[in-house]
Amino acid sequence: MSLPSPVADQAYMNISALEAGSLNVPLQNIVAGSSPTDFIRNPSLAFLLCHSKSGHRVVFDLGIRRDINSLPPAVRWRIQYFDFQPEVPQDVAESLKAGGTLPEQIDTVIVSHLHWDHVGDPEPFKNATFVVGERCREILAAGYPVTEDAPFSSTAIPVERTRFLSELDMNSAIGPYPDAIDYFGDGSMYIVDAPGHIGGHVNILARTSAEGSWLLLGGDSAGDFRLITGEKEIGHYSDVNGCFRCIHVDKELALENIRRIRGLLSNPKVQVLIAHDVPWYKENKGGPAFYPGVIPAKT
Repeated sequence: MSLPSPVADQAYMNISALEAGSLNVPLQNIVAGSSPTDFIRNPSLAFLLCHSKSGHRVVFDLGIRRDINSLPPAVRWRIQYFDFQPEVPQDVAESLKAGGTLPEQIDTVIVSHLHWDHVGDPEPFKNATFVVGERCREILAAGYPVTEDAPFSSTAIPVERTRFLSELDMNSAIGPYPDAIDYFGDGSMYIVDAPGHIGGHVNILARTSAEGSWLLLGGDSAGDFRLITGEKEIGHYSDVNGCFRCIHVDKELALENIRRIRGLLSNPKVQVLIAHDVPWYKENKGGPAFYPGVIPAKT
């Protein structure tokens, strides 16, 4: 997939992984053909992105919050029903502090979508502007406690400090993505529309060097990296009524989004990371890809 060439003195983003908790997931929920007894311990990764010139600090996703009891009743029921067993030895705020940055120093928090294992605890990020997809507005408006059995909280993010990216904002195309915004206006970081999972789902496509390296942060575009490579197909799960469901609200849109990501893999300078990338996490846990270290750029 063709991506814009760097300009002279090109700005880019230094990207670091952040510990943000983990959850136990029935593998059949995400990978077709899996046994009902197979579970996998998934990280819920977050990331710190620092602009190479301005020093502007961006956090992408906030992982899992430690206080699960503060989540809406419908979310707590779902966590118990699927036996997710969330664990948060170190949340995003603590991961930042461990690397030398206070959460109050974060300028922008971009949330890929409003699921409980991505919104974390926004409270420590007192000075940040939050950025989400436009369709998150309606989800928040109908969230708990406005709607008693809603699977999302109306206070999941601070709405008064949130920028909702509209179609007018997402008016640029880059690589395989027809709808994107050049967030800093210098080609260093694009927020891209990544539809299919739930409303408002966005990804980040960021330069990671002045020479033309890129990293796509894929959020929940896929629950397993083998879905992106095409080795596996999307799984389904049985809900409380015995109906089979997909983790994506629109499977066809999700598959199209996955195909776009798969196309990026053909570019040797592009790296792709999803929020629940188990093999990558096992290989890099505790290493220099985690803050205060930086994920190496692909060359």
